[in-house]
Amino acid sequence: MASAMITCYQPEQTQRRDFNERCAQCSEVNWGLTDGGRFYCRSCHNVTERTREVVNTDFITNSRVQTISKGLKRQEKTDGGCEWYICEGFQLVLKKQVEALEALGVCPQMKDEILYNFWRRYLQKSKQAYCKRPAGETVKALSVCESSTDVDSDPERPSLLHLLSLSESEGDLQTDCSFASSVSKVSESTSVYSGSVDGSLYLMKNQKEKLRMTMPMTLSFCYLALLWVREPITLSELLRFVVEGHIPYMNVFQHFPEKMKLCGLDLKIFCVESWPVYEEVFNKMHELAAFLDLPRFPDITESCFLHPDMLCMKYLMEANLPDELHNWTCRVVKKIGIGEVDFLTLMPGNKSTRKVKYDVLAAAVIVVVLKLLFLLDDHYEWLLSEFAEERNKNNTEGGPYFEFKKWYEVVKHSLDVEQKKLDEEKAKYLWRCEKPLFYSVKNKSKVLKRRQMVVNLQNQFGKLSGSVQRAEKPNPSSFQLSWSEENTDGSCFHGHSLKGVLQEKRGLLTAMNPDYWLCTVKLCNEKLCGHLAHYREVEFPQSYHFVLGLFSFLLRIQPSYIHDEVCMIEHRLFNKKLCKKLKYNTVLRKSKRPKTSSIKPM
Repeated sequence: MASAMITCYQPEQTQRRDFNERCAQCSEVNWGLTDGGRFYCRSCHNVTERTREVVNTDFITNSRVQTISKGLKRQEKTDGGCEWYICEGFQLVLKKQVEALEALGVCPQMKDEILYNFWRRYLQKSKQAYCKRPAGETVKALSVCESSTDVDSDPERPSLLHLLSLSESEGDLQTDCSFASSVSKVSESTSVYSGSVDGSLYLMKNQKEKLRMTMPMTLSFCYLALLWVREPITLSELLRFVVEGHIPYMNVFQHFPEKMKLCGLDLKIFCVESWPVYEEVFNKMHELAAFLDLPRFPDITESCFLHPDMLCMKYLMEANLPDELHNWTCRVVKKIGIGEVDFLTLMPGNKSTRKVKYDVLAAAVIVVVLKLLFLLDDHYEWLLSEFAEERNKNNTEGGPYFEFKKWYEVVKHSLDVEQKKLDEEKAKYLWRCEKPLFYSVKNKSKVLKRRQMVVNLQNQFGKLSGSVQRAEKPNPSSFQLSWSEENTDGSCFHGHSLKGVLQEKRGLLTAMNPDYWLCTVKLCNEKLCGHLAHYREVEFPQSYHFVLGLFSFLLRIQPSYIHDEVCMIEHRLFNKKLCKKLKYNTVLRKSKRPKTSSIKPM
């Protein structure tokens, strides 16, 4: 990170006479000369390999003075810090996050090729870098003097995005020249409110129009790159890895270099005091894809992990449900067309296509299949359980019949245990970073001493209270609930049979129950209401609520999100029959449970 103040005294006519070739980058003929003897383009700041001796300028009069400031070490602060920019901070956060994903097994191409290009495109689209001049409002705010100020692009210093491929030992942050020049003039005034150069400008209201970078958006960048390379990591898994600490997010600024001092507005930008929200990261991801004007993403086919058939298999295993249910989920996916390539593949900017939440969609398909077979009305599923229990007493051949009641008891016990552990982990989480923050050399020793006292008191209190020291962080797993078929206690239901709830009709297995109740008869306008349907626990059966609660725990999302997808699938599945019944004003049965229709299942 070289830094210099370069002043060039050279008449413009002499420069053109000496070197009048067109710039290879912008085709302009507007050359300046650095004190290193290299020609640079005043229009785009491109530096050529052409050099010449700097003439003695003592006798030159009426010469135009050009001051070239190059960022990070231009002004070394008294506390040992240096000038840095907000985009550099987010760049470092992305670098740490993608390195953590690589450690989890993500292909290296995601960092070196995909995320690299996404980040570069974002900086260019938001006019923070890789452009001739900064955004218009920034120029107006920075025009404090009449003389022009250009920035030399040092060829010895790598570009902004080169940081993504640097090793830890090469972790010095770089910044693009055009971005550095846009804020260099106000560095002294903005440093009063933040440790960064452009902290004050970054939080201006008009910056929102450029899709201003935030900490949740770093996860949107990561998920966008994961989706492009079709890695087997869903958004819910990505956020769970963040909560478990496998991906840097909370207090990630403690990994910043020592020279990057955070204070004031910087903490408002990089300090996060809440866990990332699924809906926010998901919506920002689609907004980001449209902002970057990305092309159609690679197709999601049946062999891709994000396909509903593949995800349904995974969630059936984790929910401890029979393997035979996978045949039914595949039938539903095929019948309503949600397994088609055009439905699943992301097409940024296409408002006619639905934004697919792959993990939520797969969970909703399983819920619909359970309703098809067991109805989940707090009555029919228990009758089927009694029937299966009687058959299992006399069954000596084949696998046991699936008992919904027994499955409910086993899964509920495990779910309560895991939910309690999760609540305790969240309650014990220390929101303060381990690395103390100090903003001047003067109070550094005082802060470190105070921090050491806090650590000692915590250790002493832990010994007195008998609390166990936290063990090393376990390796992440795609499964939160594991069920082994080798257990002899009958707690695993993967191999159980569905014969008790199926009947053969015309050579095909169909559901025994004749009815299916709809979660909602008419969907809401998602654009106006924000949801396809409204979910209130008291209005639905407890069995249905339990199944939603199970998958909402596995995906770490609100049950209402799964409920919306269930309603969408139901209306796709029964669209013709439902419209016909509404047309003839068919009276639906009314009871304490949701409205029930005699629509025949598959």
